[in-house]
Amino acid sequence: MNKPAAYEHNGQQVTAAQFYAIACDPQRSVAVEACAGAGKTWMLVSRMIRALLDEDAPQPHEILAITFTKKAAGEMRQRLQEWLAEFAFATPEKLQEELLMRGISKQNLYAKNSLQPAYSLPEQLQNLYQKMLSQGRGVQIKTFHGWFAALLRTAPLSVLEGLNLPANYTLLEDDKLATPSVWRRFFGTLLKDEVAKRDFEQLVAEHGKSQALKALDEALSKRVEFQLADEKALVDASVPHFAEFFPDFAGCESPEAALVSSDVSNNVRRRIFTDAAKILGAASQKSFSAKGVELEKAITDNDLSSAIAALLTEKGTPRKFNAALSENEFVARAQDLALRFQAAIAQHAAWQHQQRMAKLTRLLINEFGNLKRQRGWVDMNDVERAALVMLSSPELSGWVQERLDARVKHLMIDEFQDTSPLQWQ
Repeated sequence: MNKPAAYEHNGQQVTAAQFYAIACDPQRSVAVEACAGAGKTWMLVSRMIRALLDEDAPQPHEILAITFTKKAAGEMRQRLQEWLAEFAFATPEKLQEELLMRGISKQNLYAKNSLQPAYSLPEQLQNLYQKMLSQGRGVQIKTFHGWFAALLRTAPLSVLEGLNLPANYTLLEDDKLATPSVWRRFFGTLLKDEVAKRDFEQLVAEHGKSQALKALDEALSKRVEFQLADEKALVDASVPHFAEFFPDFAGCESPEAALVSSDVSNNVRRRIFTDAAKILGAASQKSFSAKGVELEKAITDNDLSSAIAALLTEKGTPRKFNAALSENEFVARAQDLALRFQAAIAQHAAWQHQQRMAKLTRLLINEFGNLKRQRGWVDMNDVERAALVMLSSPELSGWVQERLDARVKHLMIDEFQDTSPLQWQ
């Protein structure tokens, strides 16, 4: 327990005994980083023990531990129960050893002076089990969603109405129960909405049905984050339109349109390609002159993709011509323009995909909301959203926090790094 290499406190190496004296001290606020299997659960439950033995010991139910899964919460409860039962029948030597492991120094185990002759932490530890049983209310060990759900039960009706949630609801703990029904509603709506139907068909054509549904399903699972971002107009703006990167294409609906219309700028771009086509077409090497012919035909046909293919390789790099052609001003300008078109096309495709996904996600989320209202369901995302409203509302947050402060003296969070931005907030 005295190996110094494995433990640090604020960047300084410490012994195991020093580390646990800090990490298990209920008077300190600490964040502990450790790999899987390092004993974080042991330490969390040890902090519960230390809090229950503290000079200003809270009631057991005033200690709140939050974790992610019911399994983890169950393991924590079982560990605490087993320890307390074990300590109730342990020898004084064993009790002293357990306390030392949890960071209490030898000099603090017993009475510090003659005014506290009955002060004995080993004896208090031995009596904790009986004390917990007699009080009837144990340490609160909950999942994130379980705690949020308890908070929702205290929500005023105005909060529920503002979030379009029913006053009398059934908590939907697993979205999988609702997924088959929401997809039926979603596809039914697509059949009535031609624009949405075309968006979905294009999404499937580009990425396949499996990937399209997988992407929408993932978006549905992040619906709260999506809606919060959408309310601030961040979703549509997250992928910029190609004209933002290429201002000289501004006013064009697509990169292809920047070559087709009779606009002066477009005529200049066509001339750049045409000049290069003439230079390449006159080349003595047949493979080079053939590219000139391809480029000229592409311009005549307003075929941007073929024009790019004549000037760039399949990997998207400028084609290698002989030195005279590669260094020719007209050919170089045409290849630079082809590279800009290629980048604009890629950006436009990303923007179109983003716009389709955003519109289809809104439709899917809306249908899921309609389904929940019809069935009287409130799901875990609703619970998180309600918790956010209650804890950030200028009118409610003070009242909620005052209640929480009165009920919770010690807060512990397991696997804190896995919290979502919403849970963290």
